[in-house]
Amino acid sequence: MTRVRDLLGDRREIYSLSDEATVHEAAMYLRKREVRATSVCDAGGRLVGVIAQSDISDKVAAEHKCPSWIKVREVMSTRLVTVTLDTTVHECLLLMEKNNIYHLLVVDGSRSLGMISAHDVLRMVARDEKARADLLESYAFSEPSQSQES
Repeated sequence: MTRVRDLLGDRREIYSLSDEATVHEAAMYLRKREVRATSVCDAGGRLVGVIAQSDISDKVAAEHKCPSWIKVREVMSTRLVTVTLDTTVHECLLLMEKNNIYHLLVVDGSRSLGMISAHDVLRMVARDEKARADLLESYAFSEPSQSQES
């Protein structure tokens, strides 16, 4: 069974922003790293939230607020949905569906190990399904062995 540790693979860099960063800085951070969300930590390094593109568009742009004046802590999501390295991909999908979210925080105790996205999960599921299909195809269309013909 595929687990979160398989999704993270050999990722080394953990993306995170300070809750003191401005929304403008957060938007630039997300764009530069080509991600849609990142974790937010307080001055002590404690995980306190998540800032996503949807937070920026719904709570800042749509409200005609200035992203240079608003701090991340004012608009970040604080209802954290977390998983561990041992959480299965199936459990991740259920959590995303139940909470209507596209990202899950990966934690080890109180330490953030990064995030996984619905895209990560779907890519892993598709890879597993392709591997199963290839295995079935090779079995179904393989040449019979000499011992089976006798």
